[in-house]
Amino acid sequence: MSSSSKLPSFDPADPLGLDDLLGDDDLAIRGTVRSWAADRVLPHIAEWYEKGELPGIRELARELGALGALGMSLQGYGCAGASSVQYGLACLELEAADSGIRSLVSVQGSLAMYAIHRFGSEEQKQRWLPGMAAGEIIGCFGLTEPDHGSDPAGMRTHAKRSGDDWVLNGRKMWITNGSVSGVAVVWAQTDDGIRGFVVPTDTPGFSAPEIKHKWSLRASVTSELILDEVRLPGDAVLPDVTGLKGPLSCLSHARYGIVWGAMGAARSSFEAAVEYSKTREQFGRPIGGFQLTQAKLADMAVELHKGILLAHHLGRRLDAGRLRPEQVSFGKLNNVREAIEICRTSRTILGANGISLEYPVMRHATNLESVLTYEGTVEMHQLVLGKALTGLDAFR
Repeated sequence: MSSSSKLPSFDPADPLGLDDLLGDDDLAIRGTVRSWAADRVLPHIAEWYEKGELPGIRELARELGALGALGMSLQGYGCAGASSVQYGLACLELEAADSGIRSLVSVQGSLAMYAIHRFGSEEQKQRWLPGMAAGEIIGCFGLTEPDHGSDPAGMRTHAKRSGDDWVLNGRKMWITNGSVSGVAVVWAQTDDGIRGFVVPTDTPGFSAPEIKHKWSLRASVTSELILDEVRLPGDAVLPDVTGLKGPLSCLSHARYGIVWGAMGAARSSFEAAVEYSKTREQFGRPIGGFQLTQAKLADMAVELHKGILLAHHLGRRLDAGRLRPEQVSFGKLNNVREAIEICRTSRTILGANGISLEYPVMRHATNLESVLTYEGTVEMHQLVLGKALTGLDAFR
């Protein structure tokens, strides 16, 4: 470096200079989603969380559709066709508001829409995707069952042929968006293996009672799906996939969004801790001036921005068609785990105020307890990586 070179100033909000990795379009998308969340979610989220509801979800979905945030990285059919990095940036900003909002978008775009886009017939794509991209139709994804989560191969939901039709019976559990969905992508056992079905939710025999009494993801619609002799036409099946490859590839796409989203929750908590440390006084001065507090803030900043850098790297690989499922497991395992630790450490800086909904920290911490185990528990991602590292399968 020449003596005449001038270093950029240090930015506490971007200590690694990661914004240098972003182009103008990336920054514009991030700014648009951040502004929307600040206007439409942040003023209300504490009340929604306390009441355990997400009022106006259909209106929010339409607004997110107008932003291009639904099925954001998919091509055609009214989807935005954004890059994977741009989709990740949107997930980060949405989860900085609340994990429930990011879950709404992830399940809509990365699970339900992705399944139809990748494995559906042209007729299925034309029927469902434009309305889902616009937020006019909300979708859900039925894989997890009451007794089968980490081992979806053991699912009991089944589909039997009846003439030219299919008849579905079974139950799904912990389904985001279920009670407000117009379409459900449901995975079921058939004589030919596990298949996916596109199920209009007004089909007789389909019901989706909402799950109440949650202490996490409270500002999110979570439901059970009940399929009782649900009769579907023969063309309701997703034609281009058989077996677990279908649902697992959808989950991998959704997990990628979590890699980014978890860092949004962490960033929100970290920022709250920084600001609090500069105004809260004890022993005659702000607590941010004490060595122990600064050590906590420094450690949190390191993990937060390492996690964002990891998300960037995985996004670039996904855009290049080089992202492996094991690498997604690497990101989900690390970033959610570190995000929870950042929230917990932030809470210690806020002291008793950290448990109040006046601040976002405890809300993010409790939400992340769900994010930690949905779409692959810590243990499952550890085993994915363990198998990749050793070549030995420890799942069974």
